[in-house]
Amino acid sequence: MSRVLIVLTAADSLTLADGTGHPTGFWAEEFVVAHRGLAAAGHDVAIATPGGRPAPVDPASIDPSAVGGRLAEELRDYLGSISGQLEHPAILEDMRVEDYATVVLPGGHGPMEDLAVDPALGAILGEADEKGAVIAPFCHGPAGLLSATRQDGSFRFAGRRMTAFTDAEERAGGVPGVPWLLAQRLAERGAIVEGGAPWTSHVVIDRNLITGQNPQSSRAVTRAVLEAISA
Repeated sequence: MSRVLIVLTAADSLTLADGTGHPTGFWAEEFVVAHRGLAAAGHDVAIATPGGRPAPVDPASIDPSAVGGRLAEELRDYLGSISGQLEHPAILEDMRVEDYATVVLPGGHGPMEDLAVDPALGAILGEADEKGAVIAPFCHGPAGLLSATRQDGSFRFAGRRMTAFTDAEERAGGVPGVPWLLAQRLAERGAIVEGGAPWTSHVVIDRNLITGQNPQSSRAVTRAVLEAISA
């Protein structure tokens, strides 16, 4: 069995284009599907955040009016069962890449606030990519990839195929007034962004990089990770 590192945002507010804040955090369904699937398969799953600060769940992601009553209850129950790990995660800056076979980055808009510019995450992703470890960000999780730059300032994942929450999805059902569009920013940095139909499962695999487009892609990303680390 493998050791898996799930990196979560510690940001509970996203700074919008007009300077105001919008409640955010990690998206419950994405995290739960990945964590539950990997743990159920027998893998040792650690959770880390910048500074080891508590990982906040995006309130919209457990709102029955937004995700449905049954799913909201299921997600709340699972998050409650691992509340200690979410309230006291490992310190991201202390994580050693050699200890993990996989780095997973679920979404929610929170990663746009902190993980996209976190130097410790950038170093971890760079080392993980160098050794060929599986890197699996999905939905807004690929914002974390933006932290990985080379010494000359270039984007480590430029030229790599990937997907992420699309601009069309953000405009249609995301957060109004986001400071920047994720798929657009990744493309501007040199990534080859391949979007699928809005709100459908879409996964892109480029060597050790496994990316998913949206919450609907959570299960497919998890399956792809499980297949990659058991190969």
